[in-house]
Amino acid sequence: MQHFAQWLQATPLSIAIQSTSWLIPLLQSIHIVMIGLVFVAVLLLVLRVLGLARTDELPSVVWSRFAPWLRRGVIVLALTGLVLIISEPVREFTAISFWLKMLLLALGLSAIAVLGKALRRDAPASRGLAVLTLLVWIAVIFFGRAIAYDVEVWGALSFKA
Repeated sequence: MQHFAQWLQATPLSIAIQSTSWLIPLLQSIHIVMIGLVFVAVLLLVLRVLGLARTDELPSVVWSRFAPWLRRGVIVLALTGLVLIISEPVREFTAISFWLKMLLLALGLSAIAVLGKALRRDAPASRGLAVLTLLVWIAVIFFGRAIAYDVEVWGALSFKA
């Protein structure tokens, strides 16, 4: 993976992204706003499953309201994330936090898909799955932020140590 990351970082696309001083901060800002948008959509869906918010509406109505925001947010997250990875592949691919984030992201997307299936049918959704989904998305946020501090977070376990 190290060789691939070094190759990718030396490509003209990566160099162009790295050398455009305003692009990475802009992409990071958009990425952070989108994780906030996705998290709030997930939070409101989870709160509906737990019976703590929007209980006056059918689950399918709540899903219909927040699913488009969730989908669009995830698409923008994926696009900005991909460009950020291309801009600094060595940093990303050598960070334990990055790989944990990717694993948890896959788990979080799967969990929300399962919850969404129940909500769309107005069927009872698992409260345990709802809580787990929320915790997974909190962990995605934490590990995303921890990428910049991977050595400090993981110490001797870090790939970079």
